[in-house]
Amino acid sequence: MTNTNAENATAHSLTARPTAEVLIIGGGINGLATFRDLALQGVDVALVEKSDFVSGASAASSHMIHGGVRYLENGEFRLVHEAVTERNALLQTAPHYVRPLQTTIPIFSTFSGILAAPFRFLRHGSGKPSERGAALIKIGLVIYDSFSRGGGRVRRHTFHGKQRSLEILPDLNRGVKYTASYWDASLQDPERLAIDVLRDGLSAGAGNARAVNYTSAVGAHDGKIILRDERTGAEYDFTAPVVINAAGPWTDLTNTAINESTHYMGGTKGSHIVLDNPELLAATGGRELFFEHKDGRIVLIYPLKGRVLVGTSDLEHDMSQPAICTEAEVDYFLDLIGHVLPDVEVDRSQIVYRFSGVRPLPGHGDMAPGFVSRDYRIEESALSGAPAVSVFSLVGGKWTTFRASAESLTNRALASLGRDRRRSTLGLAIGGGAGYPATARARQQWITAHDVGMGRARTAALLERYGTVASDFIAAIDADADDAQLATLPEYSTGELRHIARTEHVVHLADILLRRTSVAFVGDADEASAAEIAVAVAPVLEWDAERIEAEVSLGVAAVHAADPAAAPAASESAIA
Repeated sequence: MTNTNAENATAHSLTARPTAEVLIIGGGINGLATFRDLALQGVDVALVEKSDFVSGASAASSHMIHGGVRYLENGEFRLVHEAVTERNALLQTAPHYVRPLQTTIPIFSTFSGILAAPFRFLRHGSGKPSERGAALIKIGLVIYDSFSRGGGRVRRHTFHGKQRSLEILPDLNRGVKYTASYWDASLQDPERLAIDVLRDGLSAGAGNARAVNYTSAVGAHDGKIILRDERTGAEYDFTAPVVINAAGPWTDLTNTAINESTHYMGGTKGSHIVLDNPELLAATGGRELFFEHKDGRIVLIYPLKGRVLVGTSDLEHDMSQPAICTEAEVDYFLDLIGHVLPDVEVDRSQIVYRFSGVRPLPGHGDMAPGFVSRDYRIEESALSGAPAVSVFSLVGGKWTTFRASAESLTNRALASLGRDRRRSTLGLAIGGGAGYPATARARQQWITAHDVGMGRARTAALLERYGTVASDFIAAIDADADDAQLATLPEYSTGELRHIARTEHVVHLADILLRRTSVAFVGDADEASAAEIAVAVAPVLEWDAERIEAEVSLGVAAVHAADPAAAPAASESAIA
């Protein structure tokens, strides 16, 4: 199996000019957002990602953009305010992927209910959180609503008693006494939003912004960073006066490789399962159920893409080991469903996908994982042996606040370079969110204007999937003489997939199955569909028959990588 010219083209942009003003290490959402921000300021910026873009911690999210009502219990008011502000902004700048999400908390008593108190400061001392009931949840949601007043993007919370709660959600545990419902936002396609952020950065950079995946930072010498092309094994030097370490939970490992040992991180593992269970889907009433399980952990049941997402765990993790969803975690998830929706039958056979990742949390000693701050900070140092090279390490960071953390990193980099900020990214539309039709009438007008003969239903589906970037897909599909509907996945076409492969930095089939599409998430990534996709994109990626066969095998294995049946056994034997 050989590397193709298509693969090598992306890496060539760095090897041909191995220097920039800023080098970003890490292509998760925080690194990509910083890349976009710096490009908008006219900075010569390069980004490298050791695997595929947004394939690490950013690929293991709960698919939410949220203010973090539960962070109030830690007294993290600054973080909650910032997160709500960013949530409200994303509803406007990325409406194609970020949409209002009604969230309901089942409450089983007035004074000691199922959700932990929204305010940690109301508890003095430490240890396992005591259960809280309707009264404290009400107080928490009133304060949470107050953070939204400036944006006004979502409705205020509501409270219902038992009778009304069971009318709205008849499958709830009959022991429910109240439900509290409030609004946050869903993140329909995290990986696709990240690709939009990357695309915007490359466009804004006009040649001065370069980003490559499957390229890692493996060392440093004489003030230069050593980069390695993970496809060929070739190493080369890269020079930049500012280095941003946005490697997420791998931040310390990256610093050890390029700089000096640091001990900033203490990430915890979070797993999820995706279920194909129509009865469970109907029982959610189209809203997220967000609650405290019997052990005090905050968990969720979330309808998404015709499936139900259930999560999440919060376990200490050794970064030298793969993150997988253990059978103990699956038991835990099935138990929490039974606790809130006891009459809905759920079993392992209905799991179509499972995934696991490590949160980029700061080191926290003996503190319980659930109480570790979700805020972020920036640590500054000099490259070992090169005091003129500044290294900024992002510690923490989450999907909701990616724009704000990127702004902070960009400001630090600009100050180090002696440059001024040209523009703010606040309120700046992202990718397919630019010009996205906000009303049903506007949507119909967009579809009519862009239907080139493939039919309104197909045009509408592309708008739903890609936002207004769908116009590029429509043009590419229209120009593809061999475009045809896939037999295994009729909602996709070969021309659409070839456009993804051609324009979205695809190196492996797994990049498409897991991150450029929702095929894996909804449980449709089997050998047949993987093979059909591989054959469709092979001409663009210059894959021969041997490479197609290898990519199908590797791609299907990657889809199941978080399953213990397909990965090394984890050290956790139970949820604790």
